[in-house]
Amino acid sequence: MSAAQNDSRKRSKKRYVAGHHSKRWKGSRELEVGMEGILITCNMNERKCTAEAFNLLNEYADKLYGPEKLQENPGSSSDEEEAEEEDVDVALKKEVAQLQASGAKQERRFQALDSGANNVIFIRTQNLESDKLVHHILSDLHTTKKKKSRVILRMLPVTGTCKAFQEDMVKYLTTFLEPWFKTPNCATYQIAFKARNSSHNKRDEIIKSIAGLVGKLNPKNKVDLTNPELTIIVEVIKAVCCISVVKDYTLYRKYNVQEVVKEDAPKPDVTAAKTDSKTAEQEEKPDAGETDKEAKKEDEDKNVARDKEEADNGEGGGE
Repeated sequence: MSAAQNDSRKRSKKRYVAGHHSKRWKGSRELEVGMEGILITCNMNERKCTAEAFNLLNEYADKLYGPEKLQENPGSSSDEEEAEEEDVDVALKKEVAQLQASGAKQERRFQALDSGANNVIFIRTQNLESDKLVHHILSDLHTTKKKKSRVILRMLPVTGTCKAFQEDMVKYLTTFLEPWFKTPNCATYQIAFKARNSSHNKRDEIIKSIAGLVGKLNPKNKVDLTNPELTIIVEVIKAVCCISVVKDYTLYRKYNVQEVVKEDAPKPDVTAAKTDSKTAEQEEKPDAGETDKEAKKEDEDKNVARDKEEADNGEGGGE
């Protein structure tokens, strides 16, 4: 084998190894089964969306749960002074331990992961209730009508995840939905289903199977597509199914942070409109009684004028 061919094989091997490691690292930061968090959709600007999401979530999380407390890196000036007084071996071991501890990954309250779909980011949450946080954010935006983001579209909490196969979803939801729909609990509901980068699930079949499951939990549970008390959100991305049960889904414009801050359009008053229309017609078309009176008055005026003219002619002729 020539030297040129040998160099070519080495370069190809290096590229393969480099690509393999980068892919494996990226995979460790992807949405996976067992996680909880928030799905956030945007429009063509995921980096800015992520920054806005962190600002918005931290602002309201600080109000609900208090500021995030991070572990301080071990080691300080006083520790260094003590280390100088210790034996060299002890100081070296202590320093190595400190470096290992400081290099350990801290679990942040919010962590951005690759969702597996374009224009969708997943914010993993730790030690908080994502559905409660998102509802609090939308409630405040709906009340204040204050716009706090430019590229974020929808914020959907994810309180449960499972494999995105119909059998797995039904099995998981059997237990997951009990707090809201199992006897004696009951509610009106709707199912909001969407699949991204997944073709093995048919929308109608999934919705039908979930509705049948909810009916088995309590026959009093009824579907309401206009103004349901609860909405079952099912978001499938690749092989992961993200699930949550939320309130006020219709009121908060399907959890769209851009739409929820808009002023509600006033509904037309049908009764007032009909009354105004009748009034206008009455003004344009007087009733028959008034018309007869006006006609009689015109006839009387004509008779008086004719009598006066005849009287004037008679006086003239007499002279």
